[in-house]
This record gives sequence, structure tokens and C-alpha cells, in this order.
Amino acid sequence: MLSKPMSPKEMTPEQMVSRLLYRDGLMLVIDKPAGFAVHRGPKGGESLEDHFGALRFGLPRAPALAHRLDRDTSGCLVLGRHRKALAQLGKLFKTGAIGKTYWAVVEGGPQAQEGQIELPLGRRDVSRGWWMKHDPRGQPAVTKWKVLGRSLPHANFVASPLEGEATEPTGPARSGRPDDKLREAGGGLLRHDPPPRPSPDKHALARAQERPGWGEGARQAGAQDVRPLTWLALEPLTGRTHQLRVHCAAMTWPIVGDAIYGTAPRTGGPPLHLHAREVVVPLYKNRSAIRVTAPIPEHLRAALSQCGWRDDDEDCILPGERSGTRT
Repeated sequence: MLSKPMSPKEMTPEQMVSRLLYRDGLMLVIDKPAGFAVHRGPKGGESLEDHFGALRFGLPRAPALAHRLDRDTSGCLVLGRHRKALAQLGKLFKTGAIGKTYWAVVEGGPQAQEGQIELPLGRRDVSRGWWMKHDPRGQPAVTKWKVLGRSLPHANFVASPLEGEATEPTGPARSGRPDDKLREAGGGLLRHDPPPRPSPDKHALARAQERPGWGEGARQAGAQDVRPLTWLALEPLTGRTHQLRVHCAAMTWPIVGDAIYGTAPRTGGPPLHLHAREVVVPLYKNRSAIRVTAPIPEHLRAALSQCGWRDDDEDCILPGERSGTRT
């Protein structure tokens, strides 16, 4: 049975420091736990940034958020150590220069091995700006995806109308070990994988976008059928609110534990299976990009194992190798 997630009130300075993945003079990367809001919302309440004072490391001010993650998303969270650093990081995030790779476990899954989702997003309810849906008149939103493993053989999966023409798999159910090429730097596990190629058929995508109600959830919550699981690498090329969650649900493979866009119950269900696995930050002009990887949290391990992930993947570090630039 999974242990109960830590409450923000239970976070100690020592625990905050223990979550540090990378540190230099400008930037910190921490391993955000699931279930923590990164900042206070309109209704107040304790948040992760209330504990950033433990991460000053001799500077007069605490670091601050360079970007945000959802409350229920775990993994790499980038902080700027002072105002100049925050301005530089903010520019890199705004221009899309920072690479972000998420791991997700989804219900069902694509038949193809990789592809690209292009579904514009808009607000479902203007009074709640975080609640999103697919809206053909909304802001452009693009996500690359790649299958890293499956809980069942490939033949059990049915192509979504948005995938275009499905391609046959080139290997076994598990699509290789994504951590075979790892680097060590900055206290994190570092790896480099080539980005997935886009789906070849955009006409199917356009046709599906025109369907009434498309993108408003994969299926009704509470359905009793048991679906296979798929382990995905997701690379958001844009930074819309809840982009990965809405895109996966619109493709008919919602993220496990998503109680807003997926099939999980509002209370008592599994945690959201979405993890900010890696960030690649080209922070310095004359150095290789900084590549930081967050370890797998406890609540994802069982589902990832069903899809072929092995616990010893975390230990595959090649000492003495420098991280490369993002390609």
C-alpha cells in the first residue's frame, strides 16, 4: 500500500535540503513532491515556497520559482537564486529554450510508438482559469510523445483518431531502456534521448478537432472496465495550463489518477501519475546545457513496473561523463 503523501506542514528544513537535485550560483533544481502547491493560491494555505528559506545557502534572500508545476505533479522544479537569475531563467522558459520531459502512465494508450499532439486549449470556465479544454479557437498547444513501455502486448491497443496512421512497433512491448545513456552532474541522474518525431498525419488531427465535444474527457468517470497501461515520455513544446493532462485525455488515454480530466474519483483514488522527469537548461553560453533528472517517486513505481520499468534503471550512471547539450 502506498504511504500517505507528506503534508506541506510536515516539511522540515532538512527535508527541503534533501530534495535538492542541482545547485550553482544562479539556479537550483529541487525534486518537488506530489500533493504540494508550489505557491499560495487565492484562498491562501501553506505551499512549497514557504520552505524555500532552507535553500538560501548563504545568500540574503530565499530562491524563487522560475516556473510552476501542478500541485499533484512531482519532479524537477527550477528555482532562481536571485533577481538577475530569475530574469534570465524566465526568458529561457518564455522562449522555449529549456527542454522539459515528463513521464506519465496513462490508461489505454496509443497504437503508434511516437507522435505529436496539436490541440489548441482554452478555458472551460472563465471563473476558474485553471480548468481547461480543447478549443479550436484557443491558444496553440503542442506536445510530443513517445512510448517507453506497455503493460500489455502492442496488439491490445487501438489507435486514437488523433494519432494519424498507426505505425507498427519495431521491438518488444518495452521500447528500449530510456536510461541506458545516463550522465552524472549537479547531483541528479542525467540522460539524453533523441526527441520523438512528429506524427505524419495531421489531416486526421484536423478532422478530429472539428468533432463536437472533442477533448472534454476520455470517458465517464466510474467506468468499470480495466484498461491496459502505457508509460509515455511527454515533451511539451508550449506551456499551457494543464496541457499534458488535457492532451492525453483528448487522445482517449487519460493520465492515471487524473480526477479532473480523467477517470479517477475526486477522493480516494490513486495519485496523479505525472512526473517532471528531466529539465535541460542552457544557462551558460560557454558551457554544455545543464541536464537534471528527478528520481522516480514511490507512487509511480508500481504502474511503471507493470510497463517494463526496472528499479535498477535508477542506478545506471556512467561516472566521469559530462552532460551534452540539448538536441
